[in-house]
Amino acid sequence: MNGNEQTGDLTVLAADREKVIVKTSVIGIVTNILLVAFKASVGLMSHSIAVILDAINNLSDALSSIVTIIGAKLGAKQPDKKHPLGYGRIEYLSSMIVAALVLYAGITSLVESVKKIIKPEAADYSAITIIIIAVAIVVKLILGMYVKKQGQKVHSGALSASGSDALFDAILSASVLASAVVYLLWVVSLEAYVGVVIAGFIIKAGIEMMIETLNDIIGKREDAQTTKELKRIICEEESVLGAYDVTLFNYGPNKNYGSVHIELPDNLRVDDVDKITRQIQIDVYQKTGIILTGIGVYSFNTSDDEAAQMRNAIRKTVLSHEWALQMHGFYADTQKKTVRFDVVVSFDVDRQEAIQTLLEETSALYPDYEMMIIPDVDVAD
Repeated sequence: MNGNEQTGDLTVLAADREKVIVKTSVIGIVTNILLVAFKASVGLMSHSIAVILDAINNLSDALSSIVTIIGAKLGAKQPDKKHPLGYGRIEYLSSMIVAALVLYAGITSLVESVKKIIKPEAADYSAITIIIIAVAIVVKLILGMYVKKQGQKVHSGALSASGSDALFDAILSASVLASAVVYLLWVVSLEAYVGVVIAGFIIKAGIEMMIETLNDIIGKREDAQTTKELKRIICEEESVLGAYDVTLFNYGPNKNYGSVHIELPDNLRVDDVDKITRQIQIDVYQKTGIILTGIGVYSFNTSDDEAAQMRNAIRKTVLSHEWALQMHGFYADTQKKTVRFDVVVSFDVDRQEAIQTLLEETSALYPDYEMMIIPDVDVAD
């Protein structure tokens, strides 16, 4: 697979993904606007603050879907000179706006519910009101499950957030229905108190969505399973002795780039290395969708027994420290008296002090050798 084929496949995937997001969002907009019309009418006729707030919440959902469409359209823009890796991260901003709308809806519901607790107002429910609320619950449940499923399918944080919000709305409407039934049976108004409880859940959901999106924007540790699978694919290639220092860069949903170091025997020719690295790029892209933009190479001593003994002795010394999580990329040149290797250092210690300690200990083992130790960060290993 060449670069043009990779770009073509990604373009098709991005276009299909955008269509799914837009179609799902339009369905959400239409459904929510209809629910707003029905609930607002019922709320005004029955003087129910809970039903009116429910209608306002549905209106925020419609706005969320509009934001999601805008985010998907902007995020699907083709890379250009100014943004060579594309505009995919715009979707994270749209997810943040959706989370903010959910949070706002929760806070608004809380404020209005508290007002009704302080100054209660009798509601006037009817059989029609009960039926409409019950239908709205079913509609919201179906819509929420559909939107969330589509969001997970195309890895859209904004769609997933909208789906979760719709499911919370169904719970909110169910609590309103329960309040109405209680009022009709025992003439006890609980809707304001129920509104406070549900508002708390909505606020919690909004905060969690916001935190999750912030983590995506800031950058977070890659899923261990993804890293493990990536290494497995790489190590299946003949001659590859190990894969290390996996680093992934996310530029939006389904837009992942990465780099890795591989360990190869020191007796390979440059053209052999070129074939191996190109095949790895193709395999990784076809099986994971990740584009490896850089593959570094560690040389492995294959015919020097002295170097092998040195590797074992130095590895034992290095890994005797709990904060030394891994040693790799070892190579000893017994002619020039040099040794080089990488050490993955825990975040719990000062990296400079850790490397200085290792330099002193390994130099004491082999005082005639020049030690070159590169500290690695525990990013994904």
